[in-house]
Amino acid sequence: MTVFVNNEKRDVSNLKTLSELLESINLNVAKGVAVAVNNQVVAKGEWSNALLKENDKITIIRATQGG
Repeated sequence: MTVFVNNEKRDVSNLKTLSELLESINLNVAKGVAVAVNNQVVAKGEWSNALLKENDKITIIRATQGG
């Protein structure tokens, strides 16, 4: 199955949930991370319930410090 993470095509055939995808890129436990699937924000508590589907567009935003 193919999904797009921040507009980058990824094969995720071995992954079923958003949580598994985020774990695979070391972001599952990161603080300051917001995730949207197909332009719908997914609450962190729902990541393990959010099933991935063919051609999903996942946007990951990380908060940064600065000023």
